[in-house]
Amino acid sequence: MASKSGTKVKLKTHKGAKRRFSITATGKIMHAKGMKSHNRRKKAPRVLRQLDKMQEMDSTNAKGVKLMLPYGLK
Repeated sequence: MASKSGTKVKLKTHKGAKRRFSITATGKIMHAKGMKSHNRRKKAPRVLRQLDKMQEMDSTNAKGVKLMLPYGLK
């Protein structure tokens, strides 16, 4: 019986995080803003355009997301 000693266990990517976040070439984590569809008719067109853009994640939350995405996003 052959043993697999010396091999590391592969880490699994969190599938929910994979769909919600994107990682730039420089390593920044980008995320979409919430509240896009709630009371959409009341919001100004300028606000709706700003909600469509991805924004850089705060460094306090980025550490946890990097743990969920161990290999980044290809």
